[in-house]
Amino acid sequence: MAVQPESPAEEIRRLRRCISDLVSVLALPAIWTGGGPSDVAGNLLDALMSMLDLDIVYARMASSEGLEGTELLRIGPVPGPKPELAEITHKVRVWLADDAEQGISVLSNLFGERDIALVSLKFGLHGELGQLVAGSGRSDFPRETEKVVLNVAANQAAIALHEANVLRALDQRVAERTVELTTANESLHDARAALQQAFDEIKKSEAKLRQVIDAIPTLAWCNLPDGPNEFLNKAWHQYTGLSPEQSQGWGWQSAFHPYDLPPLMIKWQEMLVTIQPGEIEARIRRHDGVYRWFLIRAEPFLEAGKLERWYGTSTDIDDRKRAEEELRNTQTELGRVMRAMTMGQLTASIAHEVNQPLSGIVTNAGTCLRMLDANPPNLEGARETVRRTIRDGNRASEVISRLRTLYSKKEPSLEPMELNEATREVIALSLGELSRNNVALRKELTEDLPLVSGDRIQIQQVILNLIRNGSDAMSAVEDRPRELLIRTESDGYGGVRLSVTDTGVGFAPQFEERLFEAFYTTKGDGMGIGLSVSRSILESHRGRLWATRNQGPGATFLFSIPSGTNT
Repeated sequence: MAVQPESPAEEIRRLRRCISDLVSVLALPAIWTGGGPSDVAGNLLDALMSMLDLDIVYARMASSEGLEGTELLRIGPVPGPKPELAEITHKVRVWLADDAEQGISVLSNLFGERDIALVSLKFGLHGELGQLVAGSGRSDFPRETEKVVLNVAANQAAIALHEANVLRALDQRVAERTVELTTANESLHDARAALQQAFDEIKKSEAKLRQVIDAIPTLAWCNLPDGPNEFLNKAWHQYTGLSPEQSQGWGWQSAFHPYDLPPLMIKWQEMLVTIQPGEIEARIRRHDGVYRWFLIRAEPFLEAGKLERWYGTSTDIDDRKRAEEELRNTQTELGRVMRAMTMGQLTASIAHEVNQPLSGIVTNAGTCLRMLDANPPNLEGARETVRRTIRDGNRASEVISRLRTLYSKKEPSLEPMELNEATREVIALSLGELSRNNVALRKELTEDLPLVSGDRIQIQQVILNLIRNGSDAMSAVEDRPRELLIRTESDGYGGVRLSVTDTGVGFAPQFEERLFEAFYTTKGDGMGIGLSVSRSILESHRGRLWATRNQGPGATFLFSIPSGTNT
């Protein structure tokens, strides 16, 4: 049936009623304060029924932590028999599941013979707090003003439901915390009672305790809260030769070395003020006049928060002090020896690492002379050999500089670098020597490896050492091809790994760790310094170097270095 247009007076009346309803809806939160979700929904349904002259209004609150979802239903006067609320609730629930997203729907036979127009609104942005359904048999339901009132009411209810859930969760947490605190207080009370009982027992058996203290084989004592002595055990009197009368009060000070007594008293006065345990070392005179070092420890004894006594022991540490002095002397001597060894190792390292670039300089200089002596002179070739000579001279200088950095324990000059690129440069420098030694080089360099953070010269020096060692290990091989494989890959832990595999003589299992010791070598003309320096370089880069025996002939030397994002 078509809806007749309203007169201006009727429209003004309806707008005024809408404003009045909105004011009433906005006032509902004051009523809802402190109420639960069911209270909020119930008040909301009652208010909407009276404001909008609805035939049915339904609310479903979503379940929350510790609380199941609930449903509420209000229906207006119905002619004829009273409908079953459970049946109506079921029909609304089915409608919500099937057609609620389509907006306004007309549901027949909900109750009575009239068609009911239903509209659904969400509590919360996505209905996470529940849903509201309002229905009326009026042909013009819902009017625009009614939509406004219903939307505002749903928003206000959503805010109130959220606050009610938060308040309920807070109340639950407070209750749980109260139980926890009550339990903790009871436990603390029990512990304090047990401790107090123990203190009472100790106090009752003080005489027996003194006998026990008197029998222990160390110097034990008890002082009054303000510092003077009250009790010294038998071992004290036997060691010092002082009688109880001579040691009582402040008489015990006479047993201490004159040089140690002032700092001892300063420490003792500090402990008396702070009432904190402490210790100090001092010399105590033996009955024969010999002073020995003792470790003196004192502990305050409190009862009901009040300082009652100081208990302490004096333990003979003279033998330990002498041993420490001997150890310091030994360490000083060892330091001198280590400095001498380090200088020797540095000298050997420089000789070993500089040897190759110097050999290149000599070779390039000889080649340059031959090119200049040619007729006509090969000037372009001579220029290239001079460039290589300058490069090798700079490389020798850089090697010495980096070795000085390594042995002075300074941090290496780190920069992002591609390990594959650095490896190719070293391979290019080594091809001539490998060819002279009849070594076939094969490389398997994994592409797209992450950058590593390192000192380029030092890392290249390590790679060069591994290539030379692999070549030298195959110098005596005649019954099989001399093959050298260089491989780069990810190490599976965010870093990059490089390996050099040869088909040489390999090494015995018992010598695996000694390979990296300084001055240990398996080569007749080797100095045993290359692998030691290489391991030091990689450790300064937070990497590691190790070796494994091959399944067949030869050995594999590997190093792993963190990528730039893992340093």
